[in-house]
Amino acid sequence: MTKQNNIGLYFGTFNPVHIGHLAIANYIVESNDLDEIWMVITPHNPFKKKKTLLDDYQRLHMVHLATDDYDKIKASNIEFGLPQPNYTVNTLAHLSEKYPDKEFTLIMGADNLKSLHKWKNYKVLLEDYNIIVYPRATIGELPKEFENHPKIQLILAPIMEISSTMIRNGIAEGKDLRYFMHHQVQEYVQEMHFYKSL
Repeated sequence: MTKQNNIGLYFGTFNPVHIGHLAIANYIVESNDLDEIWMVITPHNPFKKKKTLLDDYQRLHMVHLATDDYDKIKASNIEFGLPQPNYTVNTLAHLSEKYPDKEFTLIMGADNLKSLHKWKNYKVLLEDYNIIVYPRATIGELPKEFENHPKIQLILAPIMEISSTMIRNGIAEGKDLRYFMHHQVQEYVQEMHFYKSL
């Protein structure tokens, strides 16, 4: 019997993908029992306004630019064909049905874990999937219900307090933020004049 592939799912709008996203994915895939991480580009996060987003395929292209030279991290457009807004529990059910030979692990920041009770059918996520949680500097203690939870693994990944919002605002203000993005992403953002005005 072949070994079941363990895929980490790292969801985000990636608007744009930046070195914080990449460093966290890199650290997690190299430090855990994961074969790959799929960076799942979310067309519409229920907690974000869609009008602030670049086109879905532009964001997908930037994740491809940032990850194509590293076999363990892949860009995924799996949510593009699913009903919007995108709910993680629905996407995971779809993936589990489409790829029965793979095991899926959810990757999220401690801020998302703290608000997990607001997610659609969050108890199903906790019952059916493992969750890897990376730290965020601005988050205090986690809810008691998640302490020593058998499905939740808290990891000591580097704290990367870089946000896509900061990058978008900086570009709109004329700042040169080249080192906050993969060089090919930075060149593409510059070439396409993305985020010049907000």
